[in-house]
Amino acid sequence: MFKKVLVGFIAGIICGLFTAGGGLILVPVFLYVLKMEPKQARATSLFCILPMVIVTAIFYGTHNFINWKTGILCAIGGIIGGAVGAKILNKIHDKYLKAIFIFFLIYAGANMIFKT
Repeated sequence: MFKKVLVGFIAGIICGLFTAGGGLILVPVFLYVLKMEPKQARATSLFCILPMVIVTAIFYGTHNFINWKTGILCAIGGIIGGAVGAKILNKIHDKYLKAIFIFFLIYAGANMIFKT
């Protein structure tokens, strides 16, 4: 139990600092440390990240860091995209999901390195 709370604590700190944590921290830990099935790891990560994101957004909002118009419009798209992604998740084999996730992380990392 302590290990799971510690994982959440670390993910929460990363969420608060970098607005990341679910895909970058929780999914790999759920897969490789807690030995969850890939689809269960992703779904559990989403469930865990929701409260972290809400709390972080409240803190960011109280410091006036949120661009509300952009945030609301992106949230609308995110709700629709999340529903589509969840439906697609059931149709894609785990090995392809893993490959797509690895490609996404490499792409995101390369962008952070070369565009700063």
